[in-house]
Amino acid sequence: MALEGGMRCVKFLVFFFNFLFWLCGIALIVIGIYVQIELNKTLIMSSPSASGAPIVIIVVGVVIFFVSFFGCCGASKENYCMVTTFAILLTCIFLVEIAAAIAGYIFKDKVRAVLQDGLEDAMKKYGNDSLVTQTLDELQRKYSCCGANNYTDWSTIEPFKSNHSVPASCCWANATVPTCYLQPTPATINVQGCAQSIEAWLKKHIVIVAAVALGIAFFELLGIIFACCLMKGIRSGYEVM
Repeated sequence: MALEGGMRCVKFLVFFFNFLFWLCGIALIVIGIYVQIELNKTLIMSSPSASGAPIVIIVVGVVIFFVSFFGCCGASKENYCMVTTFAILLTCIFLVEIAAAIAGYIFKDKVRAVLQDGLEDAMKKYGNDSLVTQTLDELQRKYSCCGANNYTDWSTIEPFKSNHSVPASCCWANATVPTCYLQPTPATINVQGCAQSIEAWLKKHIVIVAAVALGIAFFELLGIIFACCLMKGIRSGYEVM
């Protein structure tokens, strides 16, 4: 009788943790979409290393979303095969997250290079592609930056190279001189490069992603343990209604 009560508790915990997984899956999908949209605005999505991160987050979120539903069905029907499959899938997700965390740590120093390459490529299209021009202007205003490394990057791009100017979007937000982009100086325009500003934004928000990932990993580990306990109970033929 005590064992039956214990298995009943395990069954409830499997349901509870699957509900948490379901919420975490939704959270990862939302975070992945948000990061994807923000990176898309930085004009670096042509780089596989840049676009891959948010896509991985979205895919993991979708997988967790459906696996949690699968686990609930297995626990509800007390189906040994479904619960076993759930435990295996959850273990695979756990291992993938560990591998992704290791890869992220290894390649974290390459973020600046990816950003810089994407921005420099966009700068070469400035004025010739209306969408790139508009997006880059919005980017420079949003992050209060100018150029990839700094404002002098524009001195190599025509027509700014000829007239010694920068785009008007490089001006301070509260600039009082309408022609501040002509003969620019640190006193009239933003001098910091956009690569540095965007990298700082990414590092700030990656903490949120890391915290969510750690929370999910912890609950996944508990979920695997409880799923294995439920598998043992089902296999032994105990009633766990």
